[in-house]
Amino acid sequence: MHNAIPLPVAALIAVGIIVIGCFYLLSPERISGTFGLKPPASDADTRAWLRLKGIRDVACGLVVLTMMLAADTRMVGIALLVEAVIPFGDMSIILGSGGSKSRAFSVHGVTCAVMLVVGLLLIHAI
Repeated sequence: MHNAIPLPVAALIAVGIIVIGCFYLLSPERISGTFGLKPPASDADTRAWLRLKGIRDVACGLVVLTMMLAADTRMVGIALLVEAVIPFGDMSIILGSGGSKSRAFSVHGVTCAVMLVVGLLLIHAI
């Protein structure tokens, strides 16, 4: 009962970040502007770094989905709390690099906050 909202939100977060990661893997030049930094040049090295971000995103989503299948809701919550470091770090990098403040807060900051709230709800669910 207490997991009726947090678990589907956790699944949505996981699937969403997997999809975003796939975009970074398949077409990094097209999605890089959505991150919040100025769209980088489309040279091979930059594409490689953007694809690293894609792999990270896919792996993080898979961790949450795996926890949902193999562990209890408390572990899913812990995974979300740990992974909330990533959008917080992304937000901090964008702000520190002179990127879009609105994108930093509205995308990465909100993602971090939602992950923290959902993670705490799952940890404390009875």
